[in-house]
Amino acid sequence: MDTTNGSLNRKLRMALVGGGSGSFIGRVHATAAVLDNRAALVAGALSSDPVRAKSSAAGYDIPLDRAYASYQELIESELAKPATERIDFLTIATPNHMHFPVAKAAVEAGFNVVCDKPMTFDLAQAEELQKLVEKSGVVFAVTHNYTGYPLVRLAREMVQNGELGEIQCIRSNYIQGWLRTRLEASDQKQAAWRTDPTRSGAAGCFGDIGTHAYNLGRYISGLLPKQISCHLRTFETGRALDDYGHAVIQFENGALGTVTASQVTHGRENDVTIEVDGTKGAIQWRQENPNELIVRRNGSAHQIYTRDPNAPYFLPLAKSSCRLPSGHPEAFFEAFANIYRAAFDAMILRIEGKSFETKNTIYPNVYDGVEGMYFIQQSVASSRENGAWLPLQHQAARK
Repeated sequence: MDTTNGSLNRKLRMALVGGGSGSFIGRVHATAAVLDNRAALVAGALSSDPVRAKSSAAGYDIPLDRAYASYQELIESELAKPATERIDFLTIATPNHMHFPVAKAAVEAGFNVVCDKPMTFDLAQAEELQKLVEKSGVVFAVTHNYTGYPLVRLAREMVQNGELGEIQCIRSNYIQGWLRTRLEASDQKQAAWRTDPTRSGAAGCFGDIGTHAYNLGRYISGLLPKQISCHLRTFETGRALDDYGHAVIQFENGALGTVTASQVTHGRENDVTIEVDGTKGAIQWRQENPNELIVRRNGSAHQIYTRDPNAPYFLPLAKSSCRLPSGHPEAFFEAFANIYRAAFDAMILRIEGKSFETKNTIYPNVYDGVEGMYFIQQSVASSRENGAWLPLQHQAARK
């Protein structure tokens, strides 16, 4: 007989920090985490405003006695509960400047963590958090959710199997247009914190979505970066952080990659695209059409691989990342849920006192979070030096 979470035989208990009224990503986390019926949202500190934190709880069906006024109260109160009642993991869906203090408190309390990206406010915080995670032994996932799409995972498997030959070029773009005007001037919630250096960090567009494009290229190719040359621009007058950027990355094997991110391109929504060129073939994937992967080889007809878990070209990780038969579209929520699914597997092993992988994980982890912060730091530094080549090798990087 099938049981919930196998031998654990129960749902994992989740707390959400952030995600109050007006939040986008909090609702995404709450939906993705429960999609496979493996977790239940039982507690939250949904806003830095205690009144809003309480009033937002009903929208998530969080009982009032576990709707906390702050993350400190949440962690203290949950630790006081019996092990059979307290939360198993905490999800962080706050603006960037709050990621580190919440994550640090949760990790030190022994709670598993799922954190939105970028992982912290700056690199120093990220490196400290890495040490705390290693010391505590908790599961720590970072939601670079585009790595959860089945065809992205298929692309990674194709590269690992040598189907594209040696990887020589990567072009990864994330193009939006929603900040073409200064929405932050009208105090629009999402724009306000993303364009505020005290809450977003050193980068705006490049920290918000450029990190996704960079991570996607690293995930599919497995290539380790060597150095970066970057130009960031703020095209909207009066804005405090970049709203457009372009970086060239040299990898250790000699390959070249580009990352372009924009939030000021008219008519573009969430257009994440990646192309990877190898000596034997090339692939192209677009997030707004996520159930197709284009495969090209000179002298052959272009192929479109669809999300078909029963197709002979579908490799094991991609196949296990599907929930529906071919022809029924899977997209953003399902990809997000795949990050949770892999993290849940590790959490259950930890709860049961078993060993689990911490660095070479299916889900993006604290090491990927550290590398993402290094990418932001070096992008900003290079841009300030008019695109000077700067190192991009970090000890946390993994293939």
